[in-house]
Amino acid sequence: MSSPSPTTTGDNRLLTSLRKDTVGGGLLVIAALTALIWANSPLADSYFALRDVEIGFAPWHLQLSLGTWAADGLLAIFFFLVGVELKTEFTHGDLRSFRTAIVPITAAAGGVIVPALIYTVLMTSNPQLLRGWAIPTATDIAFAVAILAIIGSHLPKALRIFLLTLAAVDDLLAIGIIAVFYTETINPIPLLAAVGVIIVYGLIASRWRTFFVDRAWAAWVILLPLGLIAWGLMHASGIHATIAGVALGFTIPALARRRDTGQDRRPVQDETPNLAEVLEHRLRPLSAGFAVPVFAFFAAGVAVGGFEGLATAFSQPLTFAIIAALVLGKPLGILASTWLVSRFTSAGLDPSLKWLDLAGVGLLAGIGFTVSLLVAELSFIPGSPAHDYAKVAILSASVIAALLATLVLGSRNRRYRKAEGATLDVHQP
Repeated sequence: MSSPSPTTTGDNRLLTSLRKDTVGGGLLVIAALTALIWANSPLADSYFALRDVEIGFAPWHLQLSLGTWAADGLLAIFFFLVGVELKTEFTHGDLRSFRTAIVPITAAAGGVIVPALIYTVLMTSNPQLLRGWAIPTATDIAFAVAILAIIGSHLPKALRIFLLTLAAVDDLLAIGIIAVFYTETINPIPLLAAVGVIIVYGLIASRWRTFFVDRAWAAWVILLPLGLIAWGLMHASGIHATIAGVALGFTIPALARRRDTGQDRRPVQDETPNLAEVLEHRLRPLSAGFAVPVFAFFAAGVAVGGFEGLATAFSQPLTFAIIAALVLGKPLGILASTWLVSRFTSAGLDPSLKWLDLAGVGLLAGIGFTVSLLVAELSFIPGSPAHDYAKVAILSASVIAALLATLVLGSRNRRYRKAEGATLDVHQP
């Protein structure tokens, strides 16, 4: 980590491509489709056998299946980056200013509350399934941003910022829901130990210029083992281990130091990248290219039982509730909460944005793939009918939301492109 910039000349084309939103989203699709095809092929038994293979360390309560390792372990890398991004947004990003942050924060809250309410209302006649109320509250930022990048070349830049901020807050809310509502028992000693290790991790990270500049090995020798210990202790505490990833990410310093230069001793911004930028640059390919696709591969594999099985799944109230909550609840909650905060406070939308643009983003937010699958794993017994129906619903809702968002935002993109073309024609001599 001694490079003066997060972008190094040593990066090969593969690592560079894995940092692109479109590539990460594409790998998610490939992994999910591969799992679905394999789980519904004549070789389905081999898929489930692979998913259920247990490896690890039994004395440390880490004798886990590959599927669990992917959900609890690999996904912690993704959530670590979420924590880093949130820290950056809160320190010097769009969440730093209350006036600019209140609209997407409120939109994210509405996009969590309304889908949860829709699910709960639709499932009141099935109280045993109410535990899945949080499944439709999450947004898959990787999918959503990838689709926006593909179809939104001429959309206002403020729309992408709005989506990123909304998704970041959405992730934070989802993390809180997992920690509070999906933790059945807590072992206080491992939890306190995990908190202690996270504090030490943060203290060392805060001195990263002292420890790590010109010592690239130090970050891996010091921070990586501490992070693994914190993850293991969090797992032993009973709280979902991905929470450790978020907590560790929040400890990473996201602001570059200022230094005095020149004879007038005026402070100027140090050009050296901060640790948040360095870690995000190094870990993004690992998360997008391996951790999240592997999780998707093990989480998306569900035996639907052919057309008859699909027909059965789509006849279930659970399936309908999740699809309705994601496809309808997300945009409704985002639009309604944004209108309320714009109507009754001094905050408002960016002037370049229209309500139809926001409706398209609301539909994109209905893509709940990664975190929704994780919550489904926590809500229902793996292998149970409810567990499989929930997965079918999540995948179906994500496809429907993506298609509808593509139609809306694709139309808006063409409109903005024509408007830009007309403006260029007017100004040409």
